[in-house]
Amino acid sequence: MWDTEAVNRTWVVIPMYNEATVVRSVIESLRPVFPNVVCVDDGSSDGSQEIARAAGAVVVQHPINLGQGAALQTGIEFALQDPDTRNIVTFDADGQHRVVDAAAMVARLDAGEADIILGSRFLDDRTQIGPMKRLVLKTAAVQSRLATGLDLTDAHNGLRALNRDVASKIHLTQNRMAHASELVHQIAEIKPRWAEHPVEIIYTDYSKSKGQSLLNSVNILAELFFR
Repeated sequence: MWDTEAVNRTWVVIPMYNEATVVRSVIESLRPVFPNVVCVDDGSSDGSQEIARAAGAVVVQHPINLGQGAALQTGIEFALQDPDTRNIVTFDADGQHRVVDAAAMVARLDAGEADIILGSRFLDDRTQIGPMKRLVLKTAAVQSRLATGLDLTDAHNGLRALNRDVASKIHLTQNRMAHASELVHQIAEIKPRWAEHPVEIIYTDYSKSKGQSLLNSVNILAELFFR
């Protein structure tokens, strides 16, 4: 059973771009545990906004597509406007994250174990991932470790839980996929107490079509080395 006060004072931030196919189920799976969900619509043209509202989320809209980093920053800033906010969870709109993992991460924050909990698909064997993609993501983690000093096993996992203090110090300026690397760099500079948490990533044909393909992983790696 989750700590009711902790989850009631947590906002889940979901960047959203043309996710009409799945966003209702994602929100409906979250809200029995996390009543506060904000979807930052990044210029969708498929009616995602109306579906998200109907499912019970607050929707903040970008007039044009700015990228996932910009959507995350907008969502974090929105959540921080609530004076009762204690924690913020970042959660993908494509159905690849599990609510039970997010809730466990918030519980660790609330217990005072860390100021930020970062999801990792490599701390247990639940995530089914191909050998080439695994190699690319492991290489990205090594590069990130060398660049920042943070000994992360998974530097590009979108499931994170941050307390209010850390969230208020995050200022993402990289709007596309580089925001994940930028976030790790900012964590290294902020120097919070951090921990990783084992999470399961559920890869589907849909989530792969939305950016979880091997090609996208290679693009992330190239971006890390050459940006």
